[in-house]
Amino acid sequence: MIAILLAAGISLLISLLGTPLFIKWLIKKNYGQFVRQDGPTGHFTKRGTPTMGGVVIILATVLGVFGSALIVGRMPTITAWLALYLMIGLGAVGFADDFIKIRKQRSLGLRPLAKVIGQGIVGISFAVMALQFENAEGLTPASTAISFLRDTNLDLAFAGTTIGLILFVIWSNFLVTAWSNGVNLTDGLDGLATGVSLVAFVTYVLIGIWQSNQSCARQIGAYVVCYEVRDPRDIAIVAAAIVGACFGFLWWNTSPAKIFMGDTGALALGGAFAALSILSRTQLLAAILGGMFVLIVMSDVIQIGVFKATRKRVFKMAPLHHHFELSGWAEVTIVVRFWLIGGLFAALGMGIFYAEWVVS
Repeated sequence: MIAILLAAGISLLISLLGTPLFIKWLIKKNYGQFVRQDGPTGHFTKRGTPTMGGVVIILATVLGVFGSALIVGRMPTITAWLALYLMIGLGAVGFADDFIKIRKQRSLGLRPLAKVIGQGIVGISFAVMALQFENAEGLTPASTAISFLRDTNLDLAFAGTTIGLILFVIWSNFLVTAWSNGVNLTDGLDGLATGVSLVAFVTYVLIGIWQSNQSCARQIGAYVVCYEVRDPRDIAIVAAAIVGACFGFLWWNTSPAKIFMGDTGALALGGAFAALSILSRTQLLAAILGGMFVLIVMSDVIQIGVFKATRKRVFKMAPLHHHFELSGWAEVTIVVRFWLIGGLFAALGMGIFYAEWVVS
């Protein structure tokens, strides 16, 4: 528990104190946000606001994890390394995207193909490595089974080892792409994605702690319901570091934002959320825990699908938060209400997670 608190505290301090220094550096370099011309007119005043704040979130998270490890004298396990790898890898893709936008002052950063290739390289390598590194109990960081509250009987390896690996890689990359795009679409108002992410990652702190305390490696007797997760304690530590980093960054990112996380932060946080859902064996539960991201993605999908089919729009503008902006809602009102909805989804997911334990 001490390691978890240290990770959160260290990342919080680094993010809170380091963000204003990064803002000054970005202003000096004239690295400001490019604003879409077809977006809400109220966003034009945000043009030039420093972006790429995700660099601070990533750095604070990494230092929080390893700073905690040094203090308690226990180095991170492969599970923590894998989660950080996916977070940093997708953050690097996002950084390249942000940097091109800034340098060329346009809304298009990386070409779609280049972005897909970058995400694919990181996602595929993560998926392959996650099925390696078996521990003494025979557990690998991830498994080929589809998971909800734990691994289900639907195992992608049913068709054979090689085909199972391929299916898992495809499924894993679907989750990585879905969550990274989900956070990216949510990052449209000051503090919105940061606050929703903070709430969502708190759930993985709690899940990691619970799974660690109820790990099958600690239980005796076949009648005991337990969790077969390789390193749940490290899942909680990484999640806690991300919570601290988001908390410190939100101080500067809330309305009126002094800095944006950019694709650097959005892809990194989405990648980290996907990693924790896979490594904790809660892949489908994550759709409830991060339900606010799902709603925003679905609003975009519905808007595009209906428009292509009927040439009519369901929303005034997608994603969903822009619809409410154009409906006259104040930006702060939308953000706070979406935080609250995100909190309700997180509470619902945690309730389902705990209820399964109680009735077992």
